[in-house]
Amino acid sequence: MSIKIYNTLTRKKESFETIEPGQVRMYVCGPTVYNKAHVGHAMSALVFDIIRRYLEYRDYSVRHVMNFTDVDDKIIQRANQMGVDPFDLAEGYIQEFRQHLADLNILPATINPRATKDMPQILDMIQGLIDRGYAYPVDGDVYFRVNKDDDYGKLSGRHLEDMQAGARIGVDERKEHPMDFALWKSARPGEPSWDSPWGKGRPGWHIECSAMNYSHLGEQIDIHGGGNDLIFPHHENEIAQSESFTGKSFSRYWVHNGMLQLGGEKMSKSLGNLVTIEDFLAEHEANVLRMMILNSSYRNPLTFNDEVIGQATRALERLRSALRPAQPGAAGAPQASLETLHEQMEASRNGFIETMDDDFNSAGALGYLFELVRVTNQTRSDGATDAELGPAQALLCELTGVFGLILEQGHKDSQAADPFIELLIDLRRDLRQAKQYALADQVRNRLGELGVILEDSKEGTTWRWQQ
Repeated sequence: MSIKIYNTLTRKKESFETIEPGQVRMYVCGPTVYNKAHVGHAMSALVFDIIRRYLEYRDYSVRHVMNFTDVDDKIIQRANQMGVDPFDLAEGYIQEFRQHLADLNILPATINPRATKDMPQILDMIQGLIDRGYAYPVDGDVYFRVNKDDDYGKLSGRHLEDMQAGARIGVDERKEHPMDFALWKSARPGEPSWDSPWGKGRPGWHIECSAMNYSHLGEQIDIHGGGNDLIFPHHENEIAQSESFTGKSFSRYWVHNGMLQLGGEKMSKSLGNLVTIEDFLAEHEANVLRMMILNSSYRNPLTFNDEVIGQATRALERLRSALRPAQPGAAGAPQASLETLHEQMEASRNGFIETMDDDFNSAGALGYLFELVRVTNQTRSDGATDAELGPAQALLCELTGVFGLILEQGHKDSQAADPFIELLIDLRRDLRQAKQYALADQVRNRLGELGVILEDSKEGTTWRWQQ
């Protein structure tokens, strides 16, 4: 079965066929770095990390480009408010975001271009659009002619006539059309600027991504990704610029993730209803946020609240339960149990691939992993040894690793604490045998408060650190 991807451009699932066999060129719009990144930014980064990991699991080589918008109105305004240099402000948030990506176990992009470092390419593309009649300079600014592009609006499904009718009164009278958008903005006093054939200024937001795409991935790419809030105007304008410049189809597949919602609204800096990545990681492990995303369709909105966080945390614990060692004194499971486990391993691997091939259906793929967990735990209860459990546990780690989940986690105090925990477990056993159940329960509860989970069975008591 070939991979199928939902394409925003065609509004249907399509078979995934790359420009070059086995090679994927993927561009994902990164953050505008003017404030602390929130978990909504993390959602988009995680979605495309999962997509990239799966494509690599399916033997594709992925060239992944994610940009940083490091010159923008918002950056300049925030820097002015704080009384700092806008470039210093942007650099600080870029480094902070890089650390967040590492903390979230997100694979580094092949390259992270920045608008300020690709200025020659931006200027070349703007000049090329002017030369081709798709753009025009006026008073130091440069605008794109939307009515020159016959299929403008094809990504968002909007019609130019409707957009013009809905344009606000008081638009810039220098524009030939109210929906023409800026490729180059003339310099204002005190703002960063670069020399250009049209005077000092800086690029518009949309042209930055088109130029960086062209510079680092070429005329055509396989996947262009980002949040669905970017479909219009950002990605619509990227298509217009890129295809007008090259005369070729820009991206084969447009992939958009849904928004993270807090209180029923999209999480954003402008609305102020955000939870920073820093704040989230101070209270939860990174795997929890990844599991929240895996539990739903990447294209749908995702509610952010304590209930959803709790569900993700419990799902992680359920996966990790399969990695527990064999019960004390395990002599081996019956042949029928081992055959059932082997059959489930095959079913889980095949089901995982089949569901992920269907537009990266991670929630469906998790269902096959949870079945593997259930059968593994049953086989342990049937007396399986560590050697008998090992292949299933290895498969679980392999497939969850495709998702970027880290299940096997040590405990910082484990080595030093192990003998004392074993001693307390022996003490609890003696208390139970002496029918001093209240004291035995007190030992169990105190260990639980310290993050030690006891699990009783007819073969004895085992323990593990709570993850």
